[in-house]
Amino acid sequence: MDSVVVRTGSGELQGTSEGGVSRFLGVPYAASPADSGWLLPPAPVPPWEGVRPATEYGPTVPKNAYPMPSREMLTEPVVDGDECLNLNIWSPGTDGFAPVFVWIHGGAFRNGSGIVPQYDGTAFARDGVVCVTINYRLGLYGSLDTGDGHTNIGLRDQIAALRWVQDNIAAFGGDPARVTIGGESAGGMSVTSLLASPLTEGLFRGAIAQSGAGHHATSPAGARAVSAFLADTLGIEADREAFARVPRADLLAAQEKVGIVVQTDPDPAKWGEIAANTMPFEPVVGDDVMPVLPYGGLRGGRGAAVSVLVGTNADEMLFFLAPTGIVAGVDQAGYGAVAGAVARYGFADPAAVVEAYKGGRNDSPGKVMAAVAADWFFGIPAVRVAEARADRAQADGGAAAPTYVYQFGWSSTARGGTLGSCHALEIGFVFDTLAARDGENLTGPNPPQALADEMHAAWVRFITDGAPGWEPYTPDHREVRIFDIESETVVDPRPEQRVLWEGLR
Repeated sequence: MDSVVVRTGSGELQGTSEGGVSRFLGVPYAASPADSGWLLPPAPVPPWEGVRPATEYGPTVPKNAYPMPSREMLTEPVVDGDECLNLNIWSPGTDGFAPVFVWIHGGAFRNGSGIVPQYDGTAFARDGVVCVTINYRLGLYGSLDTGDGHTNIGLRDQIAALRWVQDNIAAFGGDPARVTIGGESAGGMSVTSLLASPLTEGLFRGAIAQSGAGHHATSPAGARAVSAFLADTLGIEADREAFARVPRADLLAAQEKVGIVVQTDPDPAKWGEIAANTMPFEPVVGDDVMPVLPYGGLRGGRGAAVSVLVGTNADEMLFFLAPTGIVAGVDQAGYGAVAGAVARYGFADPAAVVEAYKGGRNDSPGKVMAAVAADWFFGIPAVRVAEARADRAQADGGAAAPTYVYQFGWSSTARGGTLGSCHALEIGFVFDTLAARDGENLTGPNPPQALADEMHAAWVRFITDGAPGWEPYTPDHREVRIFDIESETVVDPRPEQRVLWEGLR
């Protein structure tokens, strides 16, 4: 392993080089929140003297552990320390000018980090792409809204990281004019939020949204309801200065409590939009970062010059509903219970919706319910992002950048095969990290490497050239690439189910 030194705008960094891949880990892109304020927007990195080591992962942001049973399926590394606004870089060489992929992790805006083993960027660097993974503030640290104008701190962290990339990535062998952002779950929601933001113009030319799209954000009223609950729990005033004086352990305890209460008592009168997706910490609509819901911004032409790859997994909600026993319980209750559950999405005839979702892999009541919930949470938002952009491109005479749609269909063998093609399953295939630590907790043993080769190559093509290898999605030709043991490209794969959602949010 060799040492390699580069110069950034703040000082020199020492990384390592091995097997044709250079690594720089724990690189600060913003000042330590201990200096700039844990609940305030990010500040620039102060310069340092001498050569700073960048050979080990840096601190992760404050967070609670994943709840059970997610904790058994997802790896959640924790590194203590205050200088947590950092990123990691894998490069094919510091003397090149390669395309850049910036990854934004998922975790419901409460969990995750850029150092999850499945996010190792070695395979991207091996294939000619500079890969960057970032940390950003989570939970109340990233989403607290007390009405004082400091909003969307987590998204502001992400924007600060992208600006750092623009200013510094050339020193690592990356081309700042060829940056693609990507993310999964909350990371995918972040991607579409950034795509629709007025503050990100020119920061990237491509965007990949995996299992998260442009519908999930809250109003200031919803965000302030969460702040009020936290303040009441802590016995303080609901203002930023009061929160800043509370010890971290107490903040995290209150944060965990509000997550449980929203899950167990999702009352719209109390929580507003948050009651629907039960995520108490998410982006807030109505500021300079996100003036409108991302989907609305995309319909209005935001991000039209950026190529987009968007998609979902075939059985997203089985990650959440199968291990908890909910699917089995609904199977016992029958299809009538499913109709009652799906009525909350606003369907005029819930029983007809249940009939439309029967068949194929959705052959049981529990799986039907999971499929409808997955479309509400993941599938339909992705389709609407694609259709909004396709409609805009058509209106602009084809001048707008293309949009590509995929679905991941391979089924996990973990947990007795109950997970199907669940949420987060595709990540190891995208990064070509199926052998990463704890990966089998989600995939099961011996996942198909050939599928990882295929999917990873498609992502590399999109990051490099803006086209993954199939035709763009258009209003007249809804082409979708299905990744599975035998992958195929289909047109409008589920039209009967798709049209059921027209006119509903």
